[in-house]
Amino acid sequence: MKVIITGSTGMVGKGVLLECLDDDRISAVLLVNRSRIDIKHPKIKEIIHKNFTDLSTIQHDLKNYNACFHCMGVSSAGMKEEQYFELTFTITESLVNVLYNFNPNMTFIYVSGDGTDSTENSKTMWARVKGKTENLILNKGFKDAYAFRPGIILPERGVKSKTKLYNSLYILMRPIFPILKKMKSVTTSQNIGKAMIGLTLNSKQVKILSGSDINQAATNN
Repeated sequence: MKVIITGSTGMVGKGVLLECLDDDRISAVLLVNRSRIDIKHPKIKEIIHKNFTDLSTIQHDLKNYNACFHCMGVSSAGMKEEQYFELTFTITESLVNVLYNFNPNMTFIYVSGDGTDSTENSKTMWARVKGKTENLILNKGFKDAYAFRPGIILPERGVKSKTKLYNSLYILMRPIFPILKKMKSVTTSQNIGKAMIGLTLNSKQVKILSGSDINQAATNN
């Protein structure tokens, strides 16, 4: 199986990448990033592309893949809706359109967030935008598609958040990770990767997955 991963320089994306590299069912991984990742592996091919709203120059490199694990995302903190919309919905729309054109039989999995509003009518800006993004993906027509809505994500296998504040919080919380993992709403970077691989190979009826759903899918991987 050949997969595309976006956002692999971030905490979630890197966690997903590590699971893909360790899984013998994954034969090739294409990373589409703005900056290079610090991992070398025979499975990896990396494309550095700055403008994700225009993928025309790399579109032919995106052919013949079985899945896309779309882990790219930004915090809405301090952002106006127009900017957040472009970095969340517009970028995803560009990717979805190109991939559907070349790989309509692929599985597309998007890392969304707990509290996302599918009606797109929430008073919370990011919830509306992520809801619109989910709806785009789930209704595009791919062979299969999922939206992951994790709450708390615990980093594993040495992956770190790009946000310094989050990293500091994770360091403080690490002693209670074993307790947090027992909570149904809490998942891990490792479980997200395992769940993505498992769902690509074995389709499920539930298309929007909470933290507990992700953990269950990872267990069944």
